[in-house]
Amino acid sequence: MSRIAYVNGQYVPYAQAGVHVEDRGFQFADGVYEVVAVKDGGFVDLEGHLVRLERSLDELRIERPMSRAALTVVLRETVRRNRVRNGSVYLQITRGAAKREFPFPTGVAPTFVAIARHLDWAKGAANAAKGVAAITQPDIRWGRCDIKTVGLLPAALAKQTAKEAGAYEAWLVDDKGFVTEGSSSNAWIVTKDNVLVTRMPSHEILSGITRAAVLELAKREGLKVEFRPFTVAEAQAAKEAFVSSATSFVIPVVTLDDKPIGNGGPGVVVAKLRSLYEAHAAAHSTDWQAPFLAP
Repeated sequence: MSRIAYVNGQYVPYAQAGVHVEDRGFQFADGVYEVVAVKDGGFVDLEGHLVRLERSLDELRIERPMSRAALTVVLRETVRRNRVRNGSVYLQITRGAAKREFPFPTGVAPTFVAIARHLDWAKGAANAAKGVAAITQPDIRWGRCDIKTVGLLPAALAKQTAKEAGAYEAWLVDDKGFVTEGSSSNAWIVTKDNVLVTRMPSHEILSGITRAAVLELAKREGLKVEFRPFTVAEAQAAKEAFVSSATSFVIPVVTLDDKPIGNGGPGVVVAKLRSLYEAHAAAHSTDWQAPFLAP
């Protein structure tokens, strides 16, 4: 069937979806976004994503286009019309279209778009089974990485470099030599004492919704967590390492800059965390099941 997109109050064919040429998201990256996983017909951790979306909007002083309840209806309908049972829904809100000037315009309605697409969760499972490679890249992003903006060029450059190197992800490194996070994921290591180490929440990283769930699951499992920076050398010497994100869940990193981590294969701690998160995702995607009927 043809894909359908939501654009400012209308559901339109994907090929016809568009926004104004002077939309500030296009000209200034003046907008925010979220990606929510759809598993077995339901949203995973939707509330967490919507809370973070509202925080991002508030930090940039962008007007909310509608209530949280109404926005949820739009996301559900976008998923339903695209018959996505396993995949993701992407939503983006910008300040809107106005004459190109740097100061914020007044009296402008925000632009709100949403699209849904299918994903092959089997691919993620395959990556989890064998582990993935990561490389390091300088972190050249702006100073408010805690806001999930559409200004993703530094991340795209890092991800492209990783792709050209045959790696799955790029871990970004600050000017002090510490890993901040991945180009599209949060970064973790597991010490030889089975302590999970990940960066503390700050303006320097995006606090992932999947990361928050993994932290809670680790706590319930009795695993110790340390919030602190870690160096590339510490990561390479770690027992295990992994990344987390909404569409990858938990994926073990088995090499960093071509150096093996641990035994060079997925470890038991990361495997346990992925198993726990998969169970969490299944449990938290049952609050709503999309009726896949013709629009």
